[in-house]
Amino acid sequence: MKIIILAAGIGSRLGNPFPKPLTPLKNGKSIMEYQTENIASKFNIDDINVVVGFKKDLIMERFPELTYIYNPFFDRTNTSKSLLQALKKNRDKSVMWFNGDVVFDRQILDILHPYIKSKTSFVAVNTSKVADEEVKYTLKDGFINELSKTVKNGLGEAVGINFISSKDIQAFINRLEECNDNDYFERGLELAIEKDGIKITAVDISAFNCMEIDFVEDLENVNKML
Repeated sequence: MKIIILAAGIGSRLGNPFPKPLTPLKNGKSIMEYQTENIASKFNIDDINVVVGFKKDLIMERFPELTYIYNPFFDRTNTSKSLLQALKKNRDKSVMWFNGDVVFDRQILDILHPYIKSKTSFVAVNTSKVADEEVKYTLKDGFINELSKTVKNGLGEAVGINFISSKDIQAFINRLEECNDNDYFERGLELAIEKDGIKITAVDISAFNCMEIDFVEDLENVNKML
């Protein structure tokens, strides 16, 4: 399995002059440092690939031990195209990916491990809250049906940790190629569910902390959590 961190975006809503994953947290670590330490506690650090774009050298110099994939169109594309760049290099492998702005408890990886081992594609979700600006989901026959920010009557929020098994990855790549430049990768998952019939499980990690940092208020809440 390969692990991907999506860290190419400008992150303008947070207002940093540097990539959002380098945002310092109250515990003295950056978002990405906290992420990679948690991931490396359970998986091989050599399997981590980071998609970079905005001020990429700052991230690459800070984490020289990681492998990098460059999205040269970071300023005009969204996560669907950053993820596509990485998946094209891992067409025959299962892949777990993280948004570069998510802060999560290490124990979440223990919850996810059985799904990874059984090659069950999944989206990690929080069912304890459903905010308007977050990616929400619905289910059909026990699997993800809709997955976007515009979902009505969502059952919970996608938290930015996802897994696609090797058996589903080619269909997902094909659908990411169909996505518009400004689409989030969730649109590719929706298309693969609709057109290819792939099954995506919603894995509830609500018992642990997991938050994406989009705004200053999010950062304040994460620091309170820490």
